[in-house]
Amino acid sequence: MYTIGEVSKMFNLPIPTLRFYDKEGLLIDLERNEAGIRKFNDKSLEALKVIDCLKKSGLQIKEIKEFMHWCTLGDQTLEQRKEMFLRQKETMENEIQELEKALDMIKFKCWYYETATKAGSEEVVKTISASEMPNHIQKLYEDTHSIVKPE
Repeated sequence: MYTIGEVSKMFNLPIPTLRFYDKEGLLIDLERNEAGIRKFNDKSLEALKVIDCLKKSGLQIKEIKEFMHWCTLGDQTLEQRKEMFLRQKETMENEIQELEKALDMIKFKCWYYETATKAGSEEVVKTISASEMPNHIQKLYEDTHSIVKPE
């Protein structure tokens, strides 16, 4: 069993956040001692891991609450829970793809400005054709400078 302070440190979450999760009914199987003090067990720690995952994937507290409620209903909600995770998986994969595109542009611009700084002028870089760029930079350039036109 763990105290709220220990769990706060484990998950790097403020104690008021843990209290809020409890108040909202997100912490399944959270126990209390005779004095009413919260005691976290392995099941409540696992619930916190899932809550953290769902929050990072973009779900709102009310959606997480619904998911946690489904968990208490047992096997009858397996399909709903699976569908929720499949939706979040697709959402996150799309977000990762967009972040990778942005990272490619940043990598290209790092090369661009490093080259311009060494040359003492941006004009030098502007005159370099894509085929004259290093292979890995050429790929970044092509990936970040192609425009997909709507059909």
